[in-house]
Amino acid sequence: MPRDAANPAPARRARRPREECPARDAERTRAAILAAAVDEFAAHGLGGARVDRIAARACANKRMLYHYFGAKEALYLAALESAYERIRGEEQKLDLDHLPPEQGVRELVAFTWRYFLAHPEFMSLLNTENLHKARHLRQSRKIRALHSPLVAALSSLLERGRREGVFRAGVDPVQLYVSIAALSYFYLANCHTLSTIFDRNLRAKAALAERLRHITELVVASLRHRDAQAPAVVPASS
Repeated sequence: MPRDAANPAPARRARRPREECPARDAERTRAAILAAAVDEFAAHGLGGARVDRIAARACANKRMLYHYFGAKEALYLAALESAYERIRGEEQKLDLDHLPPEQGVRELVAFTWRYFLAHPEFMSLLNTENLHKARHLRQSRKIRALHSPLVAALSSLLERGRREGVFRAGVDPVQLYVSIAALSYFYLANCHTLSTIFDRNLRAKAALAERLRHITELVVASLRHRDAQAPAVVPASS
C-alpha cells in the first residue's frame, strides 16, 4: 500500500552511519527501535514503512527488531501504543485534580492544542490507524487502561464544577474530551486546505494564538452553568 495520503509528512531524522551508532544496552536498543518506528510509520504509513529504514535509523539490525517486537504489524502497534503513552503521560502532569474546575478545562484545552501542534507524528499515526479502521488498536491490551485516568480526571473535574455551581450538570467526560481534541485536530490537519479556501494563513503565529483563544472560550462557554458569573480569565500556562 502506498504512503497514506491523509498523513502529513513530519520532518525525518537524518540517518547516522553505522560507525557513529553508540553501544547500547537492551532497554535502550528497544527504545531506539520504537522511536525510529514512530518516525517511519508517521512519515510513510503502515504500507509504505520499511523495516530496513527503521533498523538503520535505530542503529540496530533487523534480527534485534524482530526479537523485541516480532513482525512489522506488531512493531506498528507498539509504536502506536507508545505514542498514546506519551501524550497521556504528559497530560497527567497537568494534575487536574488540584486545579479549580474552569482553570483545569482551560489547561487541558491548551495542552491538547500545543501537543498536537508540536507532535505532527502523533496526528499522522492517528490518520493511519483510522484508515485501517482501528484494526490494530483493537488488538492492544493496554490502550483502554491508558485512557481510564483521563476519563476519571475529567469526571472529577466536571463534578467539582457542578458542585461549585460553575458547570452545568450532565456533561459526558468522553464527549467533552472528543470535542476538545476535535477542535484542535481538525484545524491542524486541514489548515493547508482551509488556508487556501479562506485566503488566510492559518499557520501564522497570530492565527494559531487566535485559534487557541477561540476554542478555549468555546469549550468553557459550553460547560458553564447558565447562572454562573464568568470569572476573570486565567491564561493557561505555556
